[in-house]
Amino acid sequence: MFSALFSALKKPVIYIQISPERLTLKNLKTGKTIAEVPELAISKSPRPTILAFGSEARRAAASQPADILNPFTHPRSLASDFQVAELLLKYQVRRILGNPALLVDHLLQSPAIRAIVRLLAIAPHIVIHPLGSPEGGFTQVERRAFRDMALQAGASEVLLCEFGRPLTDQEVLSAIANPDQPSKSGMWNAWNANN
Repeated sequence: MFSALFSALKKPVIYIQISPERLTLKNLKTGKTIAEVPELAISKSPRPTILAFGSEARRAAASQPADILNPFTHPRSLASDFQVAELLLKYQVRRILGNPALLVDHLLQSPAIRAIVRLLAIAPHIVIHPLGSPEGGFTQVERRAFRDMALQAGASEVLLCEFGRPLTDQEVLSAIANPDQPSKSGMWNAWNANN
């Protein structure tokens, strides 16, 4: 158990809580936490571009015509806009990892340089925790959407937590170290980047 726990600590472990009101990410390796509204501002110009994420989205939309999107608001599903949710998670995961080169890799012109920057980054373990409990639980489609969002955000392995209360740091680390063992409180779904 201790060797698996030590192995899990080599890679960053990012714990993500998702709700319509708040997107919270915690890097368990550094202790850094980001908690913001899950919003994205997109310009209304002929070629839409991303203007800002999180709390900056409303300020950006006030200065020019833009749409504010929250990909986690829908009466029947937590993941209402997959592409926007994927962009938002990717940005916030890169931000919590604290690698400024990853934040601007879309600005790098050379595909070779972009590939090198991505290779040098350590892919984190991500525990994604959709908060709330839809009637009947999350569907397989929703589980797959959360998995794919985390993998696109750069995860090497994804663990989906499907029970209501937020987890402690120790519970997250224990789940990473023992992904095949169901927790006392609920259910885990584990995937790695090769699945």
